[in-house]
Amino acid sequence: MKKNNTEPKILTLDIETSPMLLYSYELWQDNHSVGDIKEDWRLMSFACKWLHRKEVIQHDLSSHSEKQLLVLLSRAINSADIIVTQNGKKFDMKKISAKLVEYKLKPVKRCQQFDTLVESKKLYKFPSHSLEYMSGKLNKKYKKLKHEKFPGQELWKECMKGNPKAWAEMAKYNKYDVLATEELFLIIRPYSNVINWTVFTDLGECFCGGQWRKNGWCYTSTGRYQRYDCRSCGAELRGQQITNKVKLRKVS
Repeated sequence: MKKNNTEPKILTLDIETSPMLLYSYELWQDNHSVGDIKEDWRLMSFACKWLHRKEVIQHDLSSHSEKQLLVLLSRAINSADIIVTQNGKKFDMKKISAKLVEYKLKPVKRCQQFDTLVESKKLYKFPSHSLEYMSGKLNKKYKKLKHEKFPGQELWKECMKGNPKAWAEMAKYNKYDVLATEELFLIIRPYSNVINWTVFTDLGECFCGGQWRKNGWCYTSTGRYQRYDCRSCGAELRGQQITNKVKLRKVS
């Protein structure tokens, strides 16, 4: 697919973190204080992928220090125009920021975010908006993996023990989360207006490869704009130039 010169750099990412180890007296409804923390959580793994590229980049603690992971991840984020995540606004991006400030590393640049969980909840009434459900329901190619070799928390526990087979499974699991999230993003993107795609396109090709066409007008409180939609995926854009202006009557 031929890319527009103004097409944004879109990065889909996902992180995996270790659980905290705590001292506890009960299994249910036991409140903990800071003093109960035996071992704090760590950034275990991250995976990311640039839209229109095949490679999924993945690094983890089996071969890097936590600080090295943060440096590598920061470089990728700082090169992006748009970050795509599943629950990234509440989890991934805040966890990354927490570790950056802990290691006294520079913050990543602020860029636009497309959170598939947030947009799914905003747009649809599905029984669940988890990646497992949404990818199983809508995706054709990539679904969220079950990591059956190490079910449940066993995958994280075995990785923390240094099990190489568990780390290999973690890498695959992390990559598939990114692939499933990217595919889900492409499916629901035409229905969302969270990002103003107009600023990223020269109206040559849509990001899906289809062609933009004029399709009526978009009216606002200040004027009228040309409306475009994609012949292929149905995504909409609003032209940047106002075609008429509201004339205000002089008040004497």
